[in-house]
Amino acid sequence: MKSTQTLVFLTFLTALLCVADLAAQYGYGSPYGNRYGRRQSTLPRVQETPKEVEPPTAEEVVDQQMPSITEALGLNPFEEAVVRTTLVQSVQQRIELQILELEPLKMKEEYEKIFKRQNDELKAGLPEDKYNAFIELQENSFKSKKKKKKKKKKD
Repeated sequence: MKSTQTLVFLTFLTALLCVADLAAQYGYGSPYGNRYGRRQSTLPRVQETPKEVEPPTAEEVVDQQMPSITEALGLNPFEEAVVRTTLVQSVQQRIELQILELEPLKMKEEYEKIFKRQNDELKAGLPEDKYNAFIELQENSFKSKKKKKKKKKKD
């Protein structure tokens, strides 16, 4: 009687240990994935390529600068519209020139033409005192950037 109980116990133990292997043969389990769910792919996951940062458009550049220009010069809505329109046109032309990648001398000439056209339009659309204040503001902003660069180089 004891030998039958021992035989039954050994059979039960063997069957219990073989269940994992039998389940793997029928596709219910895998050494690489979880046992009850969908199998995980053995292929490595490809990382998504980061989206390229698009350069700002002319309108976005001008929209960032307009609040400080309006505040510094005290422009009314009409004058603000004149300045905004003129700046958008000139910034758009400068962006187009950068895309063309001309020779340095030709590029400089074109930039000067755009700058002159911008100043002529602003002079026609703004009162004399606000036009002069805009020119001064424009010159001061460039000087402060150059000074900051020089200070960084010295440090």
